Amino acid sequence: MPAKLLITFAALVWGLGVPVLEINDTHVFNPDWTPHVRIHEVWQLFTNTSLGVLCIWLAWARDDARLAAVLGLTITGGFMAAFLLRGAYGGSMKYLDGSEKTVAGMNIGVLGFTVVIACLCCAFFLDWKGRQARSVSTRPDI
Repeated sequence: MPAKLLITFAALVWGLGVPVLEINDTHVFNPDWTPHVRIHEVWQLFTNTSLGVLCIWLAWARDDARLAAVLGLTITGGFMAAFLLRGAYGGSMKYLDGSEKTVAGMNIGVLGFTVVIACLCCAFFLDWKGRQARSVSTRPDI
């Protein structure tokens, strides 16, 4: 159950929390963004939300928190890779006015996805250990 709850929390962060933070004039409705950039943003939001729903379904209906965690890590890992490589393509977490959403001096996206990645890794490990323990307990004695 803890693995499923961690998956659910993580999926809600990227599948619901991120759209809440980005459907506004800093992202989707940013007048300085080209229409082409906006379509990529909205596409990414729909894709990530859909994958969040899939991960929750995998964890709860299919009892496969490990696969859900791996899918979640591709989403959050993709963000972290983009963040780490931002200098190579001119990316930034700052808005055009130079401001940045931070908590305790750390960018909110980086902080949030670091927590989410930790949750997903824990969920993967907990599911793996739980399956391993069930497998050992169901083996017949020889």
